Amino acid sequence: MEYVSTRGGTRAVDFEGALFSGYAPDGGLFMPQRIPSLDRDTLQRWSSLSYPELVKELCSLFVPAKLIPRNALNELIDRAFSRFRHKNVVHLSRLKDGLNVLELWHGVTYAFKDLSLSCTGQFLQYFLEKKQKHVNILVGTSGDTGSSAIESVRGQKNVDIFVLLPKGFCTQIQELQMTTVIEDNVHVFAAHGNSDEIDEPIKELFADVDFAGKYHLMSLNSVNWSRIMVQIAHFFYAYFQCTPSLDTTPLPMVEIVVPTGGGGNITAGCIAQKMGLPIRLITVVNSNDIIHRTVQHGDFSLAESMKATLASAMDIQEPYNVERILWLLSGSDSCLIKTLMEQFNISKRLKLPEDLHRELSKTLGSCSASDQDIVGAMRRCWEENQYLLCPHSAVAAHYHYSQPLSIPRCCLAPASAAKFQDALLRAGLVPQIPPEISALTAMETSSTPLERGQDWARVLRGRIEAVAQQW
Repeated sequence: MEYVSTRGGTRAVDFEGALFSGYAPDGGLFMPQRIPSLDRDTLQRWSSLSYPELVKELCSLFVPAKLIPRNALNELIDRAFSRFRHKNVVHLSRLKDGLNVLELWHGVTYAFKDLSLSCTGQFLQYFLEKKQKHVNILVGTSGDTGSSAIESVRGQKNVDIFVLLPKGFCTQIQELQMTTVIEDNVHVFAAHGNSDEIDEPIKELFADVDFAGKYHLMSLNSVNWSRIMVQIAHFFYAYFQCTPSLDTTPLPMVEIVVPTGGGGNITAGCIAQKMGLPIRLITVVNSNDIIHRTVQHGDFSLAESMKATLASAMDIQEPYNVERILWLLSGSDSCLIKTLMEQFNISKRLKLPEDLHRELSKTLGSCSASDQDIVGAMRRCWEENQYLLCPHSAVAAHYHYSQPLSIPRCCLAPASAAKFQDALLRAGLVPQIPPEISALTAMETSSTPLERGQDWARVLRGRIEAVAQQW
């Protein structure tokens, strides 16, 4: 299994090469050269597996045993999930009116990113220990990625992590989950800008191939293939939990509703579908609706400005993983993708070719939700079920409540409601705060401010160089 850039300008790499990369050197994203196809017998065999067992099976398809032997891979994944609070790692709540909520947030930071990042952290350690190598991880976060990434590598001697958070655009809890981690290898920057703006200095550093190579830069954002790979398991588990039977021909469809920001989860869903899983995918967004407009009209263009919403982790105008989806649906046409993405990077506007838009519309449905819609879904879910949704999960629930149910449906829940107290209060609901989260407000914090007008890339370079001198 080799991995190629969506833009075709970089030699193929193995899993280790993709793992230790951010963007590919040509600006694209790594994808497997070949998507494995699963037959009916495999799906039936997998249907009784636990979530961790599904992750192991799926990862073994994309990580050759010559790189990580199967026994070692299983041990790494078991270790990754050892800190999860729920005995099944993830949990499906079956609520009234056919609302199935797959809780992906039982990890340390109460967010779905703990699932993929805990595994990715273990894969990193495996290779780093074998090669006695040090890496510098660069992460931009819209809310949950930063804390999950920090938890996956905190205290590790051969990793330094540099996290940029958008000051004022995260919830207080999200910010505290990052700034209260006082470790020598954790470096948090509070930037006075939004999620898209903090991505720019990170892209600039990765684009400097000499600097990125000298300091062993890598990314744990969902540009990293390893995260996409682990997230494919969400869709298989959701399908097996919600399908009425595996004895019919053809196999029954299940609709999976995916709250979407940077597009990593929905990309994993597209890959699961390509592997033969009979699912209908719905990507749901907040008022920052570029993905919705792309699916409905082929209009992959920035709005005039980013809107701050209750579903803050989805306040993203440039969902970079759309490039992976377009590559997949174009038949791996890297020349086309290179042309389209270079056009978008220049003008921030792109009209998809008709045939590509047609493929996208066949693959995905879409919906957008306003803050009013989010609050309404949170209230209704509580009134009918005494069940608290986070605002991102409520975007999926809004779709469920507004669309007739024709086949079984599963809504992915990316975060615990406990992280979004202001949204709960706005909906007139009472937050239920776990003691680990309550304790954050009394803890010491540490972060470096990045002010508007500063050269953020230069500040980052300086810190990375200073840390490297200590090695």
